[in-house]
Amino acid sequence: MYNHQAIEKKWQEIWRTTKLYETKQDKKRPKYYVLDMFPYPSGAGLHVGHPKGYIATDVLARFRRMQGYNVLHPMGWDAFGLPTENYAIQNKIHPRQATEKNIATYKKQLEILGFSYDWSREVNTTDPQYYKWTQWAFLEMFKKGLVYESNEPINWCPSCKTGLANEDLEDGRCERCGSEVEQKPLRQWVIKITKYAERLLDDLDKLPDWEEPIKEMQKNWIGRSEGAEINFKIIDSAQHISVFTTRVDTIFGCTYIVLAPEHPLIQELQPQIKNWPEVAEYLEAVKNKTVLQRTDLNKEKTGIILEGLNVINPFNNEAVVVFVADYVLSSYGTGAVMAVPAHDNRDWEFAQKYNLTIKTVVSPLNGNRLVGPTLFTEDGLLRESGEFSNLESAAARIKMTRWLEKNRLGASRVNYKIKDWVFSRQRYWGEPIPLIHCDKCGVVPVPEESLPVVLPEVDSYEPTGTGESPLAAMTDWVNVACPKCGGAGKRETNTMPQWGGSCWYYLRYIDPHNDRALVDKHLEKYWSPVDFYVGGAEHATRHLIYARFWHKFLYDLGVVKYPEPFIKFKQVGLIMGEDNRKMSKRWGNVINPDEMVAQFGADAVRVYEMFMGPFDQATSWNTNGLSGARKFLERVLEYFYKTQEKLGEEGFQAWISNKEPKESPKEFLTLLHQTIKKVSEDIESFHFNTAISQMMILRNSFYKIDQGDENNLSKNKFESVLGKIIKKSDFEKFVQILAPFAPHLSEELWERLGNKDSIFQSTWPQYDKKLIKDETINLVVQVNGKLRATLSVALDISEKEALELARAEEGVEKWLSDKEIIKVVFVPGKLLNIVVK
Repeated sequence: MYNHQAIEKKWQEIWRTTKLYETKQDKKRPKYYVLDMFPYPSGAGLHVGHPKGYIATDVLARFRRMQGYNVLHPMGWDAFGLPTENYAIQNKIHPRQATEKNIATYKKQLEILGFSYDWSREVNTTDPQYYKWTQWAFLEMFKKGLVYESNEPINWCPSCKTGLANEDLEDGRCERCGSEVEQKPLRQWVIKITKYAERLLDDLDKLPDWEEPIKEMQKNWIGRSEGAEINFKIIDSAQHISVFTTRVDTIFGCTYIVLAPEHPLIQELQPQIKNWPEVAEYLEAVKNKTVLQRTDLNKEKTGIILEGLNVINPFNNEAVVVFVADYVLSSYGTGAVMAVPAHDNRDWEFAQKYNLTIKTVVSPLNGNRLVGPTLFTEDGLLRESGEFSNLESAAARIKMTRWLEKNRLGASRVNYKIKDWVFSRQRYWGEPIPLIHCDKCGVVPVPEESLPVVLPEVDSYEPTGTGESPLAAMTDWVNVACPKCGGAGKRETNTMPQWGGSCWYYLRYIDPHNDRALVDKHLEKYWSPVDFYVGGAEHATRHLIYARFWHKFLYDLGVVKYPEPFIKFKQVGLIMGEDNRKMSKRWGNVINPDEMVAQFGADAVRVYEMFMGPFDQATSWNTNGLSGARKFLERVLEYFYKTQEKLGEEGFQAWISNKEPKESPKEFLTLLHQTIKKVSEDIESFHFNTAISQMMILRNSFYKIDQGDENNLSKNKFESVLGKIIKKSDFEKFVQILAPFAPHLSEELWERLGNKDSIFQSTWPQYDKKLIKDETINLVVQVNGKLRATLSVALDISEKEALELARAEEGVEKWLSDKEIIKVVFVPGKLLNIVVK
């Protein structure tokens, strides 16, 4: 009865030929820009977990269209980078061929799910006409002094054979291949993202619709610390060691200084260090340790004293010894710390190991005086701290910093954990960096009129592992005239990271075919910012920070009108395999969406993925659940067919021609308008599972109302049957609120109900406040007698319906997950208590 394949093929073709989803430039209507993080088209294709976010944004986009908004809902491809290049090497094809093949696979998979994307705006980061503007923005940063060349040690992946930014690491390993990274000095280009650190942090307050956990992740990654920079003069030297600390109040307890192994003063002061052979041996031993290994709190601390190198504590003029230790990082603060073992965990462990002096200078505020060497890391009351004794820590920090500034021995400082962005990759498959090296002129930007610098075609693109890109061997491409002096020059052979092209793609969707500017200012003013952005939480500390930085730079240039790119961001919860593990070829638990669509239908897959549980939480795939979603849709279509059968052809034609009773039965109307209200609110808040649960309850009510004769009726019996069926216009309202979730079936029913235009050109139904007033109650939901939720439900809701709604609530389901329900206590109109083991 429900031939989903025929219905879905029919409507996808109609949508394509009528260009229903192409966005028009209609500035008279309010705009709504809903965006997915565009996918990286890998060779494996999509599994059923990937479309979850795409389905959600599609539901929202269709909902907004029916509300009268001018909707922009585009899609494109984040196609440069290591995964495609590695895939191409393994399969012995060119990365461009691999990219084209993978995009075709992804696009086909997306299209069979019936998404309302405007494919006329499709972008691809590997298209020279796209990355022309990535290169343009990079050059603008270069001209503004935000780009510099560095030769400092960076994260080097020995497997991918390229440098990586800190954001490309997961637990000290390459997030792409899992290899432990090494520290390797390498020529690279770096972008001063730290110049925007304060704005990136402060402007989070301009994003009230972002969820706090995401903002907190960004705050932690940016890592703002207020403290003091203190100069410790080196004895018998004109130099000093600067340290950064957030706890200047503990400085009278400083008993040694620690330098990071990379600190330049170690090499510079080599003649003064009496045990240099031992120090050199230690430096060699730790040089390839990863940041994770060096900062592991469970790792035994190692270090070595720098004999002959002592400094003066500026507050008490006491001599302090100096160590080098790998638990201090050159990338944080000044690469040097003052060690106060009585008031810092790491310093305490180090001092215990090397039998160093421990001095307690801060005691608890409760008056308990600490006796002997004791670890106390909280704020307290200063003691044995000269003129600052008896001050509380917070007040002492202010006064002590002022004392430093007055005596020119230091100053207040703000430090950030975020580091400048390593923007070079020693690989082939990336955007060429548009710079030219000239012996006479130095580094010269490629003129704007010569953009894009196109990535050349090559036969061999395997990484060299030497720190040089494969492009370096392409002499015909590398050797060019210097744009400034006309002399011999060489192109930059490092390429950009994958993150470059994904920083600003949302702007190109607004104006994808503009060859004169990155984006037209008038179009950008209308469409920006993105109203709703959906993607993985794993990008909160990478892509979202990079995109916000890039956007702020474009804002400073006057390219964009708004300081933030995304009004609202929502993270997608993972869909795990049926074995409760992350879907992976390794585990053999990957489920292909094409197979599920073929068997159950695209609409069933869409409804099931939105019904699985709270949108931002992980949940496991269950094909039986998909079968349940399919049955729900079958029953919707079944009701239509049975109504048609009951009324007979003549009666049915009268029904769809609105020759019908004045009202549907009152109990149905109440539930219908409650459902319209809930579904509307739940789509807004991304509570799709409860929206679908409510629609299922409404669907179940159809047969309670419809008790007419099952046989075809003659004309004179028509009126008696109409009093026992749902009014056609009310049934249409149900189909309309179902449409964003199940667009193909809804279009089919809409057409069979006598409508000429697409259901997505109809107006979203409004609920009648009078009909739902006093017809709902607040149902208390308990689990084992403890309050877990209060639900607004229909006055006459059944126990079964109440249990379905309760289980769809996040605050209830987490207490039921993996537990057996042994009893349900239902007090109509008041209480639902679920008893579990």
